[in-house]
Amino acid sequence: MQEYEIQRCSRRCAASGRELRDGEVCYSVLMAEGAQVVRYDYAAEAWPGPPPGAIGWWRTTVADPQAGRLTWAPHDVMLRYFERLLDDPAAEDARYVLALLLVRRRVLELERREQDAAGREVLVLHCPRNEAEYRVAEVLPSPQRAAAIQTQLAELLRGAGGGSAPAPSALAEPASTPPSASG
Repeated sequence: MQEYEIQRCSRRCAASGRELRDGEVCYSVLMAEGAQVVRYDYAAEAWPGPPPGAIGWWRTTVADPQAGRLTWAPHDVMLRYFERLLDDPAAEDARYVLALLLVRRRVLELERREQDAAGREVLVLHCPRNEAEYRVAEVLPSPQRAAAIQTQLAELLRGAGGGSAPAPSALAEPASTPPSASG
């Protein structure tokens, strides 16, 4: 599987190079650079707006590294990253885990389950935000792989970085049965 090495909030403005302070408002943007997804952080006064081709961007507050609280990126950013994984055949397990997280966060709704041509269980998901339907194969990662996916998603989708908080339990052990759309 292709791994996306995404750093936490850099705590340094990508435009000016100055250090971002705890509690300071800043902007974060995800950019595709070749096969990599790279995060850039900007001080509010240096934010030029989202660059062309951005996967997603959001306004956040620089977290106190001692607080240890995890804040997810906005739902639209998470959804765009999920859609990016749809095009990566090597990301089936990460796509499945992220789909479960998006169902849990009520971004996606579980419509039904069906089987694909290979006989695998497939989740049919509906997104009320964009009226799209997605089909995601159930690909349960091994415990070691689940931990790697958990870390990858927490690093990538953390809205405010810096802390060493554990990622949400929704990613720790994917259930054999996906959660219901009602939460």
